[in-house]
Amino acid sequence: MSASANRRYSQVGLDRLVRLKWLERTAYLVLAGNETSAVKTILQQELAGAFRSDNTGIRGSLDKTITILLKIWANVPRERHSLHSEGADLFSQLPRNNRIVLHWGMTMAAYPFWGAVATHTGRLLRLQGTATSSEVQRRIREQYGERETVFRRVRYVLRSYVDWGVLKEMPEKGVYGKGEPLLVSAPALIAWLVEASLCARSNKSATLKELLDSPGLFPFRLTHISAGQVASLSPRLDILRHSLDDELVILHEEY
Repeated sequence: MSASANRRYSQVGLDRLVRLKWLERTAYLVLAGNETSAVKTILQQELAGAFRSDNTGIRGSLDKTITILLKIWANVPRERHSLHSEGADLFSQLPRNNRIVLHWGMTMAAYPFWGAVATHTGRLLRLQGTATSSEVQRRIREQYGERETVFRRVRYVLRSYVDWGVLKEMPEKGVYGKGEPLLVSAPALIAWLVEASLCARSNKSATLKELLDSPGLFPFRLTHISAGQVASLSPRLDILRHSLDDELVILHEEY
């Protein structure tokens, strides 16, 4: 793996709240054929009201938020072009409430930190039914290091999960419960989400069982899909027999 790729998986990146409605609007504008510069101008106008304050640094917050939104749906690197293109096709076919699957996958692919926080959150939810901010913080710091930026940015991601409706705040401060999971049954959408999940992994491989049951996909309930279906639906995914009852899925990125 190149040094730049290694940096991508060790970077935190997400330093602002990502509201689902903002991401939905960004995707709509991009997929409608607008140039990135035009999308940025529209978002600056439409989101400005959400950042009104006497604080002179708020303008920077707006610009940083838009940078994140554009990185997810507009400024996509070459190795993500096919994922983006297929996501765009699925976007036009899905009802709005189901597009969260696409936003989740594209956000993981652009910001692996989003997937890392989701994985630790999902594991805690499975173990005990709730997840606390302090527990997620501790596990993320073990992975990313004892940086002050890590502490703050985990908070942004958890707040984003609440905004998306995949987590719900419990009466006790800093404690989160799981939202109602969304059933994902379309094979094409499941295969796309499998590929997006692999984009967020530095080794670009995992068993099919691990991917379909990943705690990082805790907002969704995926129906069973065979390895053959996964491979047939994405030419960038290869399947190797891993054991008697499972297969290894490997992503070959485009460059």
